[in-house]
Amino acid sequence: MNKLVAVGTVAFDAIETPFGKTDKILGGAATFIGLAAAQFEIDTALVSIVGNDFPSDYLDLLSNKGIDVSGIEIVKNGKTFFWSGRYHNDMNSRDTLVTELNVLADFNPVVPQNYRDAEIVMLGNLHPLTQLSVLDQMDKKPKLAVLDTMNFWMNSALDDLHKVIKRVDVITINDEEARQLTGEYSLVVAARKIHEMGPKYVVIKKGEHGALLFHNDNVFYAPALPLEEVFDPTGAGDTFAGGFVGYLAKTGDTSFENMKNAIIFGSTLASFCVEKFGTERMINLSKAEVHKRLLQFRQLTQFEIELT
Repeated sequence: MNKLVAVGTVAFDAIETPFGKTDKILGGAATFIGLAAAQFEIDTALVSIVGNDFPSDYLDLLSNKGIDVSGIEIVKNGKTFFWSGRYHNDMNSRDTLVTELNVLADFNPVVPQNYRDAEIVMLGNLHPLTQLSVLDQMDKKPKLAVLDTMNFWMNSALDDLHKVIKRVDVITINDEEARQLTGEYSLVVAARKIHEMGPKYVVIKKGEHGALLFHNDNVFYAPALPLEEVFDPTGAGDTFAGGFVGYLAKTGDTSFENMKNAIIFGSTLASFCVEKFGTERMINLSKAEVHKRLLQFRQLTQFEIELT
């Protein structure tokens, strides 16, 4: 079993969807990544920053899930990062209503000393220079460095983004971002161009239409599980990433064949995340529920065909 370090936001979210709205609730990329990875009972540390307005109950909740929170800096008299958004009826698009960086504006991540030998590093969506600083703190090159990013950094910090892309093994982005990063509409061509930037593996997320995994000339596609209703998509991509790296850390196998399984686990956990507001579903998720849904996933994707 490998150690996992995940860097990203631990935050407050306020969300509005066609199904309702919330006041400030627990959110942030690192939070969703950590809760998903906790399903695998591995040695996980989160690296983030919060203000002293962040409830200790939330930190206790993460600790009780077996997540090391010693890398979460608490800024005295500081305010925690806050994001508020409203989703449209199709749930695939949203409007950002409020973004308050607060303590995140001066975030200099510090990886706990006992995790600087971690085999797997998950770089959640942050400024590329912040992500690079985490890689620079590791005592040795991780067995697997995974990067998540978004179009905001492509627009505002493209040169820095290319520097971190060059140093990672896996990149996870959505289809729109893959096209923007490469200028290619075909996702197969886009993945090839991203390979040339550095990563050995490219994961392209397609939301309700599943995910694609590329490695050299190999391609694997995992559909998303059809759900009766999607309550809140916030954090689904980070939950997917947490399930992906959590499975790889648990098995210790970073081959392409095993990454297929990791993609399935990530997709399965993301299907739970969207069923409730924020982190609520992931906090209360049982192993029996995950196992049952994995069986549903297997039924969805397996078939026998007679070739003539």
